[in-house]
Amino acid sequence: MPEPLVLYTHPMSRGRIARWMLEETGARYDTEVVEFGPPMKSPQYLAINPMGKVPVVRHGETIVTECAAICAYLADAFPQAGLAPPLAERGAYYRWLFFAAGPLEAAITDRDLGMEPNITQQGRVGYGSIEAVLETLEVAVSAHEFIAGPRFSAADVYLGSHIGWGLQYGSLESCPAFADYWARVSNREAYRRATALDDQAMR
Repeated sequence: MPEPLVLYTHPMSRGRIARWMLEETGARYDTEVVEFGPPMKSPQYLAINPMGKVPVVRHGETIVTECAAICAYLADAFPQAGLAPPLAERGAYYRWLFFAAGPLEAAITDRDLGMEPNITQQGRVGYGSIEAVLETLEVAVSAHEFIAGPRFSAADVYLGSHIGWGLQYGSLESCPAFADYWARVSNREAYRRATALDDQAMR
């Protein structure tokens, strides 16, 4: 019997990334929708994720939080889906998966909160400046069909989600490179299934 696989999520959260990744694996999983507010801070849920946030994936006895970690874990847990390159070819895969989780998200969040570092402070933050982050990202998504090379991977699920949300909600200024990349990575049956499931859960 396969180990039980459960997604703890909310349809208006980063849980959409984890669901997309689960749909890409083709694995069967159950969904537990956790409401914002007291349910997410209940002792029962804090025992699963002490941060009181979603998403969480439970796979048997293994609990994984943080979207980038969930994407990387599921790619390895279900290798038949081909969502991670061979180990010897994972340089770009790891680089861009964690570039999105670190410099990209931090730079955009700081800017949106009015906390952009000045010239002196830029040496003390991991991303330097948001201009450097976005210029780097624009070049990266233009270099290949997918972020880690010619094949779609878990890194595209995670980075693509950030770009898609940024374009939709205005935290990323639209440019041909971002729009074209998002069109490529979101043109997948797994993405459409995941989006339909989360949209349905919002009704």
